[in-house]
Amino acid sequence: MDTVFEDIPRESLIYLGISFAVFLVIYWVTLFVLRKFGKDPRYLVPEGVMKRVAFPIFLLFVSIVVRMTSFRQLLGMENEEYWFKKASALLFIFAMTWLIIGILKVVKQLIIHNYDVNTEDNLKARKIYTQFNILERIIIFIVVILAIGAVLMSFQEIREVGVSIFASAGVAGIIIGFSAQKLIGTVLAGIQIAIAQPIKLDDVVIVEGEWGRIEEITLTYVVVKIWDKRRLIVPTPYFIEKPFQNWTKTSSDILGTVFLYTDYKVPFDALREELTRILENTDLWDKEVNVLQVTDSKANYVEIRALMSAKDSPTAWDLRVHIREKLISFLQENYPESIVHNRILMDKLNEDNSNEKNQQ
Repeated sequence: MDTVFEDIPRESLIYLGISFAVFLVIYWVTLFVLRKFGKDPRYLVPEGVMKRVAFPIFLLFVSIVVRMTSFRQLLGMENEEYWFKKASALLFIFAMTWLIIGILKVVKQLIIHNYDVNTEDNLKARKIYTQFNILERIIIFIVVILAIGAVLMSFQEIREVGVSIFASAGVAGIIIGFSAQKLIGTVLAGIQIAIAQPIKLDDVVIVEGEWGRIEEITLTYVVVKIWDKRRLIVPTPYFIEKPFQNWTKTSSDILGTVFLYTDYKVPFDALREELTRILENTDLWDKEVNVLQVTDSKANYVEIRALMSAKDSPTAWDLRVHIREKLISFLQENYPESIVHNRILMDKLNEDNSNEKNQQ
């Protein structure tokens, strides 16, 4: 063992040993703090945090060690300083990018852990989910672009080429800028959606005449899950530039309507009592709104509107279907003459027939 290290300066081994010891101390202190916070409900740390950040931190330590003169002396490669420093810089950029993305995902998981989108009153939770999903993509995109730029600029040859290109590409830059105007506008619309939030994840919307829920929001497009399981892909500028219906912008409760077209003989009071009875015997009604009104009258029928409320739009749909069926059944069984039918007056014909009989 002595013959192996006899040509290596003792200071190099000491420096490497100290670096390794410092790294172990930092690692175990970080692990201890995370575990302590993980047991405290006030600072609950999600599981798998160390798995996300341990390896990037290790790579950061390796990049520092590779840059040390002691490490080159240990390998007997003191003259390869340029390549060791270049490898250290590239490894440092890669590890730092990985670490930032890992920390971002941990912070997102830590914050959204306190919000459950599966509850009935999930408006705030959907706001948080929407903001963090979009902002996470923006930050990751920026971090990766900066990392690629830092890697390229670390090479002197590429840096000189880049400077010359930027210095002589004014016209080309203007052309590219005009060409990318639509893309930039789309990305900015995605950022605006994240901040202003005209839509959120799981919002109920009507877009292009289609009823559906917001399933996914990215920087460039939004996925709307239509009620029949189709997917409508909409560019993000659509929700900034065009009007659309958002049924859950501030709350999920909604009013449902049922229209009936009946004869003039329909008993309105009996129909109101039946509506109340049906609503009180179903869990679909939230016990807020119960109204039956005559909203129009035509030559052959009367238009009746039943208005009721529900906790959300899918429940309102089921409630409307239920009420419509029950009211029609009620009229069929109890007031069949109230169903719309055409009248033909036979008074003149009957009078003529009576006169003929008298003459005979």
